[in-house]
Amino acid sequence: MSPSTPPPFPSALRPIYVIGAGSIVHDAHLPAYANAGFHVAGIFDLDLARATKLAHIAGATPFASRAELIDACVASGGVFDVALPPAAAAQTLSALPVGSHLIMQKPFGRDLAEATRLLETVRARRLRGAVNFQLRYAPAVEAARALIASGAIGEILDFEFRVVCRMPWETWPFLKTMPRMEILMHSIHYLDLARSLMGEPERVWSAIASHPGATDIAETRSTSVMTFGATQRAVVSTFHHHHAPGGDEAGNDTGHDASHMRIEGTRGTLVARLGVNLDYPRGRPDTLELSRDGGAWESIALRSNWFPHAFEGPMRSLQLLAAGDVQTIHSEFDDAWRTMALVETCYKSAAAGECVPELPR
Repeated sequence: MSPSTPPPFPSALRPIYVIGAGSIVHDAHLPAYANAGFHVAGIFDLDLARATKLAHIAGATPFASRAELIDACVASGGVFDVALPPAAAAQTLSALPVGSHLIMQKPFGRDLAEATRLLETVRARRLRGAVNFQLRYAPAVEAARALIASGAIGEILDFEFRVVCRMPWETWPFLKTMPRMEILMHSIHYLDLARSLMGEPERVWSAIASHPGATDIAETRSTSVMTFGATQRAVVSTFHHHHAPGGDEAGNDTGHDASHMRIEGTRGTLVARLGVNLDYPRGRPDTLELSRDGGAWESIALRSNWFPHAFEGPMRSLQLLAAGDVQTIHSEFDDAWRTMALVETCYKSAAAGECVPELPR
């Protein structure tokens, strides 16, 4: 299969009912679903005007209450897309009918204790689905994963994700009330991806920092270093207040901003640019390059970009699960709990030094 080949289409599609009508739904969920041919049937938000606006875009029905949307979803055999801030997750999961299928916006709670309670709720109510760690489905990541599986770079030795950008945190007002921010809401994607490629880290060291340009938000900069045995390492480093000129509108790198993933193996190297961070939410084109055994760089063709196209992946997987086409998918709730355990370890390390992660449950 070519690295750019899309995943299989579900044997049957269910209508999608979205709980939450924030910017991520407008910028990513709805465009991705429209591109994939998925049917959004209903949208609910506490702000009915906002839900109505997005429902008009999607050709869906706006709902004035969550209960009405849930009833409609059950009646039509639909699936839920829960796209809410983490503070609203527990109440919403408890309100969903037993046995529901859903995608839940990351993170899986605000800390590991809350993630544990959410996991208990999911198990008790037999909810099936996953947390929306959609970076796993970005075309550049899927292509890289396929190349790694083919042996193109040998065994993974080193993983790095580096971000230097100007992130418009003002887009998400709820961030101002959160005691934890950057690792929990942003770098969690890269930590989750490192886990998916390399397994559970043995040691973790992290440092976080706030910024005088964002005094109403908790940390907006972080560096985390993870080791996996004696030979494997992963590094995630972010800086979200870069004000110098960046790339041009054609997507050329004319500045010193960065949003790249580098994977070094025993026989080669993969380097990807994930362009959405460089001009959020419009972004610049994603790219992926491969060097085999020290040879010249090869440009790998990608079918699309992380935003919005990767958001198709979690919903496609949920539809496959709901149709009975597959039995497991990426980022199911137990696996999402493990990513939250890693996030918790990073915050503990930022406060106290090197840490050993809590064992997966």
